[in-house]
Amino acid sequence: MGERRAANFKKWLSALFAPAITGLANVGHIVSLTLETLFWLVRPPFRPGQAFAQMNFIGVESLFIVGLTGTFSGMVVALQTTYALRAFSAEGRVGGIVAVSLTREVAPVFAAIMVAARAGSAMAAELGNMRVTEQIDAITTMGVNAVQYLLAPRLIACVVMVPLLCVLYSTVGMGGAYLVAVTWLGGDPGVFAQSVRDLVVVDDLEMGLIKATVFGFLISAISCRHGFYAAGGAKGVGIATTRAVVETCVAILVINYVLTQLLLGATL
Repeated sequence: MGERRAANFKKWLSALFAPAITGLANVGHIVSLTLETLFWLVRPPFRPGQAFAQMNFIGVESLFIVGLTGTFSGMVVALQTTYALRAFSAEGRVGGIVAVSLTREVAPVFAAIMVAARAGSAMAAELGNMRVTEQIDAITTMGVNAVQYLLAPRLIACVVMVPLLCVLYSTVGMGGAYLVAVTWLGGDPGVFAQSVRDLVVVDDLEMGLIKATVFGFLISAISCRHGFYAAGGAKGVGIATTRAVVETCVAILVINYVLTQLLLGATL
């Protein structure tokens, strides 16, 4: 009876801590693969063609979806802010408040989530398909390091392009905000522009770009890890793609809070 109770207790403990152990193992795989990618990133042979191709896929081909979501995000933030400030007769501050919101929070977070949903999922699916069809093994057999050939260009592209998409998001978001606050709700264009000049400082832009750079790194690291280690055929590729998108979006939101706390503490 004692042995059976001990075995049941062990099984209960294993079931209790299994999610935590699995999560830590996943983080370990992400960190180790990312460190290996960074190691091969600075070693020849360099493949700029691969990096530019990934920049085109991640950045240029994401322009429409990022621009569309940025426009409507700016419009809805301006609409909500205008109606909220109208009760205090402070509509003149709408432009500045929207600009600070976009540059600090909305643009980096939502631009990164859009890239994760479109490009991160595609990276995980492509790498996963290459893994289950043994294309990655074939690349290794030919004497080419698969991490350097497949992952390093994606890491560079994400880190470079996500901040640029963040700038685009902020720009078109301000265009949407101007359309709502000035053109549709009758705000004064001069007051709108002056409030932007009064409230937005360089630190706001720097905060957004730092966040976007970190988010781009996370998108590449998490998506490539799940795709590179996918297993189990088509079903396994689907599971890896789903996990990549979900984990990336959660990581973006969690790290966003951490970065906001750190950056605000540095600027206060």
